[in-house]
Amino acid sequence: MPDIIQLLPDAIANQIAAGEVVQRPASAVKELMENSIDAGARNVRLIIKDAGKTLLQVIDDGNGMTETDARMSLERHATSKIRRAEDLFTLHTMGFRGEALASIAAVAQMEMKTRMGDQELGTLLVVEGSEVKRQEPAACEKGTSICVKNLFFNIPARRNFLKSNAVEMRHIIDEFQRLALAHPEIGFTLQQSDELVYDLAAAKIGQRIVNLFGKTYQSQLATCQEETDQLKVSGYVGKPDFARKTRGEQFLFVNRRFIRSNYLHHAVMGAFEGLLPEGSFPFYVLFIEIDPRHIDVNVHPTKTEIKFVDERAVYAVVRAAVRQAIGSHNLTPAIDFDADVNLIAKLNNAAGETREAYFDERFSTALHKHHNTTDNWEKLFEGLERTPTPSRPREEETPPVHTLRFESAMNQTSNAPVTEDKPLFQLHGRYIVKQVKSGMMIIDQQAAHERVLFEKFLSQVKNKTAQSQQSLFPQAITFSPADFALVLEIHQELIAFGFRVEVFGKNTMVVNGIPAGVKPGNEKELFEGLIEQFKVNQAELVLPLQENLMRSLARRAAIRSGQVLEQAEMRSLTGNLFACTTPNYAPDGRPTFFILELNKIESYFR
Repeated sequence: MPDIIQLLPDAIANQIAAGEVVQRPASAVKELMENSIDAGARNVRLIIKDAGKTLLQVIDDGNGMTETDARMSLERHATSKIRRAEDLFTLHTMGFRGEALASIAAVAQMEMKTRMGDQELGTLLVVEGSEVKRQEPAACEKGTSICVKNLFFNIPARRNFLKSNAVEMRHIIDEFQRLALAHPEIGFTLQQSDELVYDLAAAKIGQRIVNLFGKTYQSQLATCQEETDQLKVSGYVGKPDFARKTRGEQFLFVNRRFIRSNYLHHAVMGAFEGLLPEGSFPFYVLFIEIDPRHIDVNVHPTKTEIKFVDERAVYAVVRAAVRQAIGSHNLTPAIDFDADVNLIAKLNNAAGETREAYFDERFSTALHKHHNTTDNWEKLFEGLERTPTPSRPREEETPPVHTLRFESAMNQTSNAPVTEDKPLFQLHGRYIVKQVKSGMMIIDQQAAHERVLFEKFLSQVKNKTAQSQQSLFPQAITFSPADFALVLEIHQELIAFGFRVEVFGKNTMVVNGIPAGVKPGNEKELFEGLIEQFKVNQAELVLPLQENLMRSLARRAAIRSGQVLEQAEMRSLTGNLFACTTPNYAPDGRPTFFILELNKIESYFR
């Protein structure tokens, strides 16, 4: 039998390696910028066209390379960082595997110009799919310029998997921001086509945060500092009321290398426990300095996951540092009963638990002492709406009941008829309680309203009947470059929903109108919330663009938990809910109502 195992050709091996290292344009940006930082650059320029698919170029004023080093850098596992195995455990540089340039050159057309400071001429290398096309002396600036054209030109399948330009550009901006935060002493510029997106001069980390994310962050930050014999934690955390619904503005660096760690993120969230609205994430930029011998960064191709020798100690120090920052800067949010509806819900729940424990104890004591009096029992129901309660009919009697029959097909036939003449009751500002034939219906007012709005938007888009209501005072909203690119990407879909938004300067949109039927007056909050929710859905779900927008708008335009409703509002909401095609569930699958059967209620009193 002939031998069947063969060594892969270098070109194929490089393409396979590129699949791990270069997954999208942002991956190439990260690798090239890290090389510039390792080369001692004081200024790094990033030029992007077509979201990196057509062109991405990184220019630095670092040390440059000799002709031999330039050629060697294109070989697999060629590195200046490692000489022996022990060096893996004393790393202070960004790159060290020697895969980046070889992997990029395997899947793109690459041009490199490099010159060391003490040389008159530099070197020009032109590579296409791992094959060196040209190598010659060239006049160029000190440092290195690497131009990557037509990424994945020789792997069409990989190129087809790339997302839209707006999505790919957001990934590039994410990588740029992480490196700019990790190295505030270096100047960075980002140019997209002919637009200068960022021009960051060397600065301290606090100023770098403001330059990256905007002046509004200046008043929202608190310094964070903690040091032990093993490690040091420093950086900034944001105020709790500045938290957002989406993750993405949480930056954790270990020895200036950006990492992802759910474990340490949990430590930060633990320090904010009880201070954040539900489902919100605080802003933070935290730097951990630790002996490289106590970590292992070589556990993931992108080097964003690391292992600590003593994770518990790092967890404790990070949590303590954030807690101290919150306490020393008095970041505890003030109680605002008009705005923080989640806090109201928590207070109501806590109060409810206290009352339940109290009444359980009193009721048990009364039973134990065989009290038969009913004195003062009505005090338990003070504050509740007084409504006449009919006595329970005998089994042979059938009380006259006026019923509503909804046209929508509800599977629970016993629950479809709802008594019209019975008043509705709102529980804790979150639920609508309604008497039905089989017992008691409890409706989640927010989930129900989301379902009503979702089906309304669905019908409008399907029939192209969406209308807009003009804003009395148009509002300008300034976005981050990544969010601005997202708004531009979905601009036509927003117009189809009834929004009237226009570009109003750099990274700024002006909202002139919102969909008809949506409560006016908070256009800025609504639009910002819509984009935040859209990003959450985009990160967690696989949805068509229009459905994502409908879900996001329904979620952000719906009435909130804690909002007090009048009788007419509750009746309108319940009527509209059961006129829906799918009244049982909110768009995200949450139940809109629950039936507490009468026999179940009776069982509690037996």
